[in-house]
Amino acid sequence: MKYVFRILAALLFVVFFGFALKNTQEVVLSFFWGYELRGPLVLLLLGFFVAGAVFGIVAMLPTVFRQRREVSRQKRQVASLERAQTQAQVQPPADAIVPR
Repeated sequence: MKYVFRILAALLFVVFFGFALKNTQEVVLSFFWGYELRGPLVLLLLGFFVAGAVFGIVAMLPTVFRQRREVSRQKRQVASLERAQTQAQVQPPADAIVPR
């Protein structure tokens, strides 16, 4: 299975490298107020892809941290319930002991 993924990764690399070689013409990206950015098409696409990935990761950080806090809280709660269950099994209730 590892070899299949490596072959797939190599194939994707060759395809994307070919795409990069075919799209080297210069493009102009126009912003507001007359600002322009000139560069090779493949570099602009790569830059915007990386920027989108970074923004996506940053947008997910609050959710990830909230879920990690919740998991930590749940683990503490499970541990305290397990301790209470262990103590209940070791010590019989006081009213269960009947003197003879």
